[in-house]
Amino acid sequence: MSMQDHKPLDRRSVLGAGLAGASLLAAPGLLRAQGRSLKVGVYGGYFKKSFDKHIFPAFTKATGIAVESVAEPTGEAWLVQLEQTARANQAPADVSMMGQVALLKGQATKLWAPLDLAKIPNASALQERFVQRYPDGRVAGIGAVSWYITLVSNTRAYPNPPQSWAALWDPANKDRLGLLALVSNSFLLEVTAKTFLGGTQALDTEAGQLKAFKKLAELKSNVRLWYRDEAQFEQALKSGEIPMGQYYHDVTGLAAGEGHPVRSTFPKEGGILDSGSWAISRASKKGEEAHAFINFVSQPAIQALMARQIGTSPTVKRKLLELSDKEFAAVSSEIDPIVPRYDLYQTRSDWLNEQWTRLIAG
Repeated sequence: MSMQDHKPLDRRSVLGAGLAGASLLAAPGLLRAQGRSLKVGVYGGYFKKSFDKHIFPAFTKATGIAVESVAEPTGEAWLVQLEQTARANQAPADVSMMGQVALLKGQATKLWAPLDLAKIPNASALQERFVQRYPDGRVAGIGAVSWYITLVSNTRAYPNPPQSWAALWDPANKDRLGLLALVSNSFLLEVTAKTFLGGTQALDTEAGQLKAFKKLAELKSNVRLWYRDEAQFEQALKSGEIPMGQYYHDVTGLAAGEGHPVRSTFPKEGGILDSGSWAISRASKKGEEAHAFINFVSQPAIQALMARQIGTSPTVKRKLLELSDKEFAAVSSEIDPIVPRYDLYQTRSDWLNEQWTRLIAG
């Protein structure tokens, strides 16, 4: 499974199953006839339903540009589709929400049209980490949404919350953990590096990567479940059968709000911050409309709306958001996050998977 085949697609589709989607085209036919329309690719399920309901109609109302939303397939299938159609000078979507490894792979083939920040003035509100650039400095992607994976625990089993990711290694937690099953979606190498090796820059070399794998292997006896099925782990966390592990901050918060004995903790080393970015296919003929869309959804007010309605963590600076402390804490944290080393999953994917199988999950 690749980075962009991240589980928020599946978990959010489950969460949002009851959400009523709005019309795909939230504008009169006249606007479409005038050519003021845009195809936007978004992660399927919950994301798409939420954008159809809360975001696209607001954009159309503000700009007169009709939106046709396209549900992206998971994994690298969408990237492949965009690459193939671009060679034929076609675009199944003008703008797409892409995972970070897919974004990097698309940069390597110059799939993405460079973005003109002069046409995206709201990009100045973004945290710098959410402006993705080509090696020559041109902008390839703009942060669309982000979400956290945190240290979660059952409050009955752990009356006091853990303070550090180091809790995963504590001998007292033998056979008690649920962790994500893949090197490319658990980001446990980064957690190990931030917790024990001084930071994720320790993964710059193969020697550092092997050191992280060796340290990570020390917690194997504590792991009850390497999970791919998130619902399985969530249920076990709620029941206390598997009382600690890593999971999605927003989903855990929803479960706690429903009265389940679970909590999400941002450890002192930070939560794991994963994200999706907007990128424009080089084959798109709707560059002006696409820039208008990216500018619209980069507004602090829209990022706050997404935090409230979709449960995503804002990509804009905290000081610009009209979110209460409680609303912000429901989706995010001001503790410096652990940002995945997406570059490694692009350039060393096979080797990392081999070591993971051999040393960790094998």
